[in-house]
Amino acid sequence: MKTILIVDDEAAARYGLRRALESRYRIAEAESAEAARDAIATEKPDLMLLDVVMPGQDGLSFLKALREEGNELPVLIVSALDTAKTAVEALRVGAADYLVKGFELDELRQRVANLLKLTGLEKENSALRSQLATEGQFGGMIGRSAEMRRAFEVGDRVAATDSTVLILGESGTGKDLMAQEIHARSPRSARPFVAVNCAALPENLIESELFGYERGAFTGAAQQKKGKFELASGGTLFLDEIGDMNPVTQAKVLRVLENRTIERLGGTQSIPVDVRVISATHRNLAAEIRAGKFREDLFYRLRVVTIDLPPLRAHKEDIALLTETFLHMHGARLGRTARLKRDAMATIEKYDWPGNVRELKNALERSLVLSRGDEIGIEDLPGEVVHGETTSLKHRGDEHDNGIGERDFREAKRKFEVAYLTRQLAEHRWNVSRTAATIGLHRQSLQEKLRELGIRRPGREPLEDE
Repeated sequence: MKTILIVDDEAAARYGLRRALESRYRIAEAESAEAARDAIATEKPDLMLLDVVMPGQDGLSFLKALREEGNELPVLIVSALDTAKTAVEALRVGAADYLVKGFELDELRQRVANLLKLTGLEKENSALRSQLATEGQFGGMIGRSAEMRRAFEVGDRVAATDSTVLILGESGTGKDLMAQEIHARSPRSARPFVAVNCAALPENLIESELFGYERGAFTGAAQQKKGKFELASGGTLFLDEIGDMNPVTQAKVLRVLENRTIERLGGTQSIPVDVRVISATHRNLAAEIRAGKFREDLFYRLRVVTIDLPPLRAHKEDIALLTETFLHMHGARLGRTARLKRDAMATIEKYDWPGNVRELKNALERSLVLSRGDEIGIEDLPGEVVHGETTSLKHRGDEHDNGIGERDFREAKRKFEVAYLTRQLAEHRWNVSRTAATIGLHRQSLQEKLRELGIRRPGREPLEDE
């Protein structure tokens, strides 16, 4: 039998609610917010009926405090206050429904039954999601290897909290998908999910993007603009590639995490923000801290909970499952189906996939488009997958002519730049924009450097910015 906790300072009101519901539910009572807190711990209610006007702590303040503590007990506000403002505020701080006293008893019973049914469905969905995470699925991510199931389980457990999360992993491992699914499973899921790619924004723009600006703050600031922290208020802010953030902005982000307030550029007013921060990076932050490029105090604030997403080469047992899923997905979109020949599957499993799951997904789409018939053979796979070009380039190390043996400094520098940029471009499938973002250059600067050094993608004349 479900338990309902009635919280009202008027004994007559509690009596009326009890008589209306006691035939179907177990009833517990409390005459104040303080007594209700004790009753929640001892009675374990499934639903709380809460009055607004009470001596001591009022109902809305009590509800807000419960939500800030992470308590998600469904609450039906039952109040004599018949104002839209009060009802809106009740829903804003976390009430599931609002009922004005003077209601028909049948209406009360129906509202209670609906809320309990909805709560039951939510618990069932939560249990199903937890089961899927254990079995190898987390939103749009899949993987049955021990490493992936471990990451999914941590993501599922942390989603229900408000803790700050740091997601680590190479480019293409699905850090953005992990962040989106944590938000989707959180109590903030109905509020905004705002993503910022810290590597893609120039240093002179990232602060205005994050914190906003006042009119006249700088040349071109014709009107006030809210930043990403304000736009994400009540929801989640995803700071992707935070390891590429400059030290000045790092300090300001640290202050936001500590004080939960921001100041727009050109402004003097402190603006409170209620934001859960999830960050991600492909960089080794410990090494960045030792090099003086990342603040140690910010690192500890970001990594309350850390989730490591392994590179695809570390869980190759998932490649067959991923391949089947991607081919089905691409086939449904493109209106055709095809399966991999055995030798093509063996080639895919042998390759190291430096671009990880994203590279595998794109390679399979290309192969499906170019293949004839209902089978994909080795001839349909990208050349770097078949010949292992990227893998050999990535691991060749000192065998590659990187200029170390040169006596002339300028020639050594030139050879090193050629080796370094060629390797980085190959790891990003020769995508100039992604490579520039990863190594900390503007796209135009990288293109100029490539022209200067005469670097071109193998088998293609001008280098393309794909």
